[in-house]
Amino acid sequence: MRTTIDITVKQPGKAIDALSEAAPGLSRQKIKDAMTKGACWWTHKGKRLRLRRATKELKPGIRLQLYYDEKVLERKPEKPILLENAGRYTVWFKPHGLLAQGSQWGDHCSLLRLAEIQLEQPCHLIHRLDADAAGLMLIAHDSKAAGALSQCFSGRTMTKHYKARVAGLIDAREQLVDAPVEGKAAVSRVSTLELDETGETSLVEVSIETGRKHQIRRHLAGLGHPIIGDRLYGRPAGVPLQLLAFFLEFDCPLNKRKMTFELPAELSDLTLN
Repeated sequence: MRTTIDITVKQPGKAIDALSEAAPGLSRQKIKDAMTKGACWWTHKGKRLRLRRATKELKPGIRLQLYYDEKVLERKPEKPILLENAGRYTVWFKPHGLLAQGSQWGDHCSLLRLAEIQLEQPCHLIHRLDADAAGLMLIAHDSKAAGALSQCFSGRTMTKHYKARVAGLIDAREQLVDAPVEGKAAVSRVSTLELDETGETSLVEVSIETGRKHQIRRHLAGLGHPIIGDRLYGRPAGVPLQLLAFFLEFDCPLNKRKMTFELPAELSDLTLN
C-alpha cells in the first residue's frame, strides 16, 4: 500500500488523531510506525521537519503530511559500522543498499538516522555515496563542523580512492578519463589492481578529482567495462554493485592535521564468490 496524506489541522489535538481521521484505511499502529520511521512531516515556524512523536499536541493551522509506503517501511537495513569517533565528526562504513540520508518516505534505512540513534547526538551529512555502493562516509555532529568538512569535498581538497570490480579485462595505469557528466567537467583516474581471466573481470582502483553523480559508474561504463552489478550502466547481477569507497585523506580544518582513513581488510574485499 502506498498513499499520501496532506492535511491542515483544524482543531487542537494530537498528531495521531488528526492523521487517523484523515486516513481511515490505516490503523493507528501503522501510522505510529510510519512516524517513528520518519515518514511524517509538519510545517513548524516556517520549517518543514519530520514529526516522529504521535502524541505531539498540534495547534490549528499546522500542515501535516504523511508519506506511507508499505514496502519502504518494511525494509530492514543492514547496520553501518562506526570506525572512528573524532569528536566533532565520526567515520563510518556504509554497507551496500543503505541510503546516505532518508527521503520523504522515511529515513530508517539511512546512515544519517542510524548514526543519530546509535550516538544519541545531532548528525549532519557532509557528502554522499550511492545507495548501491559501500564504503567510507563522514558524519558531522554540529553545523560548523559540517560546513568546514563539506568544503573539503566541494573544494576538491579531499583525496578519494575507490575500488571497483568491472566486467572484462582492462590493463590501466593511471588512465585519465575526463568525459563530462551531465554537461559538467568530470575527472577520474583508473588503475588495474588485478585481473581475473577465468571470470573475465578486473579489480580496479579509481581516484576522482570531481564528484559528479554516478561519475565512476558512467566513466567505467564508457570505457566498456561497467561495474559488476550496475543495473543502470551495465547489467544486473546476483551481487550488489561492486563499488567501494575505501580511502579518504584530507587536511582537517577542525584539528589542523592531515587525516587518513582506510577501510580495514575485512570490509574492503570485492572478491566474487
